[in-house]
Amino acid sequence: MHAFDVLGDPVRRRILELLAEGEQSSGTVGAVIQKEFRISQPAVSQHLRVLREAGFASVRAEGARRLYAVDAEPLREVDAWLDRFRGFWEQRLDALGTELARGRRERRGSGSAREAAHPPPDREANE
Repeated sequence: MHAFDVLGDPVRRRILELLAEGEQSSGTVGAVIQKEFRISQPAVSQHLRVLREAGFASVRAEGARRLYAVDAEPLREVDAWLDRFRGFWEQRLDALGTELARGRRERRGSGSAREAAHPPPDREANE
């Protein structure tokens, strides 16, 4: 299964988000996913299996519990693939940053002019 097929599912993305916080038991993951997505425990187990088989998650037994964790290698591969396209949005983000900075400078400049034209009332004069 291709990485984007795995990541294309919102349930699996959410499971990865949970696992990114640290190792989680299948019961803990199941409880959150069942509540948020209103799916059955067997459906959650199926998503965990897909993540495990695709290499995005690892599992280890601790007694009767199964503890899942993120396996970062497939995510590095996705990141490497996305790297070819990063320039498309980085230029736009840089331009947005420039416009935001320009807007802040203009607000500061017009704020000073506004305060000079209409200074705040003198508290001592009112007392």
